[in-house]
Amino acid sequence: MFRGNHPTRVDEKGRLKIPAEFKRVIDEKYGTQFYITSLDGKVAQLYPFEEWERIEQKLAGLSTFNPTKKKFLDRVNYWGQMVEMDGQGRLLMPQLLRDAARIRGEVAVTGQLTYLVVRNLDDYRQEMEQQPFTPEDEKTLDDLGI
Repeated sequence: MFRGNHPTRVDEKGRLKIPAEFKRVIDEKYGTQFYITSLDGKVAQLYPFEEWERIEQKLAGLSTFNPTKKKFLDRVNYWGQMVEMDGQGRLLMPQLLRDAARIRGEVAVTGQLTYLVVRNLDDYRQEMEQQPFTPEDEKTLDDLGI
């Protein structure tokens, strides 16, 4: 499982160095292939390919005419690319997504259990301040049994 926030840098060539804490999980559980995508172009979602295949298998079972499936696939394909982690633990972030999400320099890399999210560190801080965790959020989690 991927947990926590481990800020790092994206170099001038657009390569993200996977933080050591996440690299250990990847080395133990996954291979070197990733599917990097987004739903909104504001953050990058990094899926170990094994996890992405699980999503694809579920999608394949849905009707071709399902409008939400089509909308989802349109977005993840528009932003998405297969990427291979190099020997130094780096992933080349797709240029289109890197530009749209301002993924350069200092970035936040957060664990989302089965995948990682990469976002501009300043944008992330601002979002956390503008969208505080509310008592309603706590109630929703309680209703879900968490």
